[in-house]
Amino acid sequence: MIRPSLRRQRGIALPVMLIMMLVMLVTSIYLLKSSNSTTLSASNLAYDASLSRAVDLGLHTGFQWLSETATTNRSLLNTAQQDAGYNAVMVPQYTPRDGDFWTNSRTIADPSDPAGRQIEYVIHRLCRAELAYDDKKNACVQTAANTAKLGTTIGIGESLASDAPAFAGTPQVHYVITARIVGVRGGNVVNQLVVLIGA
Repeated sequence: MIRPSLRRQRGIALPVMLIMMLVMLVTSIYLLKSSNSTTLSASNLAYDASLSRAVDLGLHTGFQWLSETATTNRSLLNTAQQDAGYNAVMVPQYTPRDGDFWTNSRTIADPSDPAGRQIEYVIHRLCRAELAYDDKKNACVQTAANTAKLGTTIGIGESLASDAPAFAGTPQVHYVITARIVGVRGGNVVNQLVVLIGA
């Protein structure tokens, strides 16, 4: 009886399996890193959203003062009111990054934060001088009342609310309320609100 020749085993499967395991290891490391980055990004977005909601309190406080002052004593809006965070002029070369932009600003505490973060806001009237909006020496950004109706019962820019103010025919002066907050992790949020008030 003739014995079949014994083939020498070469072990090719072992290197292939090692290469496959190495590829799987590298892929799992990148997957872990990617999920970690996604978690950090989601956390940062949530933190930024919470700061943005908090800074809106400054916008609301500034709007409330501006609305009440325009209703009760409109002449106060012709000059700066430091206690209220109000400037009767807007210097065009300053931006919220400049320190001079925050002249006469007002600071309030964030009631939702136990650490007592501070919200800073300032109101600017878009005028060149501390004078009445219709003074010949002054120039203000104004919008004429829009009475156009596009097949609706109300004009463009008007409100259906029963208690909404109506300024028929009078121009509306522009005001900008800017609020900012500095977060504990170094995040800063600046929000702005443009308000039009009938002159």
